[in-house]
Amino acid sequence: MLENPYLLRDSSIMNDLFSDILQFTQAQSVVSGGFTAGGAWALRFPAPDKIKFFALVKGNCWFRFNDEDEPLRLEEGDVFLLAAQRSFVLAGDLTQAPLDAVRVFAASDNKNAKLGEGEDCIQIGGHIKLDPASGGLLSDVLPPFIHVRAASPQASVLRWLLDQLVRERTAQLPGVGIASSQLAQLMFVQILRVHFSTAGTLAAGWLRALADPRIAPVLRLMHGDPGHPWQLAELARAAAMSRTSFALHFKAVAGVAPLSYLTDWRMRLAERALRESDVPVAVLARSLGYTSESAFSSAFKRVNGHAPKPYRIAARRALETTEASSSPSQGATVVNLATGIPATLETAAKIP
Repeated sequence: MLENPYLLRDSSIMNDLFSDILQFTQAQSVVSGGFTAGGAWALRFPAPDKIKFFALVKGNCWFRFNDEDEPLRLEEGDVFLLAAQRSFVLAGDLTQAPLDAVRVFAASDNKNAKLGEGEDCIQIGGHIKLDPASGGLLSDVLPPFIHVRAASPQASVLRWLLDQLVRERTAQLPGVGIASSQLAQLMFVQILRVHFSTAGTLAAGWLRALADPRIAPVLRLMHGDPGHPWQLAELARAAAMSRTSFALHFKAVAGVAPLSYLTDWRMRLAERALRESDVPVAVLARSLGYTSESAFSSAFKRVNGHAPKPYRIAARRALETTEASSSPSQGATVVNLATGIPATLETAAKIP
């Protein structure tokens, strides 16, 4: 079988399928700022276009998606992850008219805003960067809101990570940037671990399949060697089940039939390779287990809607357009689509 660097064959990674998904979606945590608040205060944040995470370093406050939703009390040490693209309010006093977060952070001299007098509440936040093309594989399976309470048994690791992150950002030691990023990445992984262990029954999909003791070994096989000509009987043996029972159980847990899952994963790998490498289509086809370029092209078009070569051309053009549009001159004005408020690129980067 021909080797392909986009097939993620590292055995240390392939034994951990969740790491595989995080690597494939290029999930990266970024600490983008925070705020200090005292007295009566409230902030309204625009609907995020990324997965957001927040940690309450000191004090307590309220969280609410909108004026109709029941507010949620956040306590010191609480951490939460926000995947929903909905505006929300953080407030010390819900009777206060919330200030617009975009304007508040635009007026700050750095990435940390200050509201009112004193330091009753201190918060830090950031977001998760995902690959624009493959990021949906992760973001689409997350719930709108994950709240890890500081008092919960699972929060001890998060408390330690949060303490270290605060120390790094307070001391400003050499290497604070990379240290903060690594700590934030560990926080993101730990938040997801807590969610997996406490969420009960997850919706059918790859996330639920990872936790299934019968299906997880099968996924490790398919992810570990996607170019192998896997057959249903072979996969059923790995699950120690009959073919019929395995097929029914796999679909109930993963949401799709076993070989459909395999095809979908192969096509995701193919899309990445076509976008980011110059590997010939024929070579890519063989590395993914297809006996001919035409068989691979037919499968790719059936799943993707486009043949491999036109897809590669269109993907490259889209990437060039995105890079050009995301690199305007310094100080250029952008408009927050959720609020309609103009802001410089530097201001937009301050909002946690």
